[in-house]
Amino acid sequence: MPEHKSTHDLTTNNSALTPSDFLTSYDVLVVGAGPVGLATAIGLRKRGIEKILVLDQTRAFRQVGQGLDLLPNGLQSLRYLDYDAYEAVKKASITFSNSQPANQAQKPPDTLQKWHYRNLQGEIIRSISLSFDDWFQDYGEGRVSISWYNLQTALRNLLPQDQVKVNHRCINITDEPENGCVRIDCVSDTTLEANPYAYWNDPNSEKSEADSPQSISKSFRAKIIVAADGINSTIRQVLYKDSHNQNFAIPEYSGFVAISCRAIVDIPKEVQTELEEKFLHGSPIVTICHNEMSRTAVGDTQDTRILLFSRVSGQFGYVIHLPVALESIQNKSGSSWIELALQTFEQAEFPHALKELVRLSPLENMEQRPYYVHRVTSTNESPQIQPNWSAGRVVLVGDAAHGMPPFMAQGANQGLEDALIVATLIAKIAKDNHWQDRQAIETAFQKYESLRRPLMAYVQQATLRRLPYSSDKDWEEYGQQLYRRNFDQTLESLFIK
Repeated sequence: MPEHKSTHDLTTNNSALTPSDFLTSYDVLVVGAGPVGLATAIGLRKRGIEKILVLDQTRAFRQVGQGLDLLPNGLQSLRYLDYDAYEAVKKASITFSNSQPANQAQKPPDTLQKWHYRNLQGEIIRSISLSFDDWFQDYGEGRVSISWYNLQTALRNLLPQDQVKVNHRCINITDEPENGCVRIDCVSDTTLEANPYAYWNDPNSEKSEADSPQSISKSFRAKIIVAADGINSTIRQVLYKDSHNQNFAIPEYSGFVAISCRAIVDIPKEVQTELEEKFLHGSPIVTICHNEMSRTAVGDTQDTRILLFSRVSGQFGYVIHLPVALESIQNKSGSSWIELALQTFEQAEFPHALKELVRLSPLENMEQRPYYVHRVTSTNESPQIQPNWSAGRVVLVGDAAHGMPPFMAQGANQGLEDALIVATLIAKIAKDNHWQDRQAIETAFQKYESLRRPLMAYVQQATLRRLPYSSDKDWEEYGQQLYRRNFDQTLESLFIK
């Protein structure tokens, strides 16, 4: 980041900034009020850093987002960050809100406690427990399912209201070395563009220019900025713009897209029977794919899989993951998405019942979303050296640093690991009173990246190739690498020079 000059101004007609806008100063400013940004702020407060502010561009907190799984590494990170946050999230999860019956004889059938992976013939390839206790027994920490919004709410409620501000969209960062800080400029308005890289899009987020009042500009100073503003990170774009890293400013298409249908009704009885008896067997969810994923080339049609849901109401829903070119789904309608899914199912020789289910999908219930990635390591197609996750007093965490598809449910979990490491290192900066020591801050963020990048390279490769589900050996190695690590040793290593 160039010294004492704006890295880039992304706005066009904002009102002028006045000296009074520059009066508010913080130790740490977190950009992004998603789970990772909020967890970082909670961890910093737990470690005695009170002058914190969390900014987010959303106009209001609404129930948007998908469900997600917090796995042992994510829950351990949360527990180390703040035990109250750990307990609050468990309490807010689907896993613990649907508590076990007092009478153990009434325990749900085993099939409801497992997520099965089945081949096209309906045979089980692999089963993953959905039980918190089973994961705890295997890895020393459990697993919970929770909606993104409930996770965000549980964490947000642990912070003072005045420390989380919505409707603040970052547009520019300026390094101010003479003040020992960074200035961040924001605008507050009601015009937000849809995020094409998000795992969901809020249909209420787009407003016409005519409906928008004049933008209000605000600025804040902070000694450190933590960018947790997601895969379409504005901070990342500002840092890399007009530099040798500008090709990495925005995310890269991963090669995979999700086509989904929320609910399908009026399904012929014979199709329902085949789906239930061949694949679901009474379970609410199953993943159906080819038998040996390890022998499937990434991007081949046989890399296609479908997550099939059985609703209590008797309806069915699905999410299909397809390896396709981005242009095959862009600017297309629901009928085109259905046709694409059917063509891929035909090529991959999926059974008739699944093709018939897709054929019956109501157009109004159809959705699609491409999956994007910030690669941690270079590829043959992209041999350039990947950029650093920090610049001076600014550090990227979570999807802003290493976003990837949700196939292995590691996006939020790896983001929570980032939050733990960054909060610990910033707390050490505060303890040593190194707020004005730019070199100490840069060294701390280099340590964060050197610790996190190798693991993230492994996780990202496993996610894109989805290899851990291919064999018992791969799964055991994956579990060892992710879930059986000693977090005490990891944190101790941060203090070794």
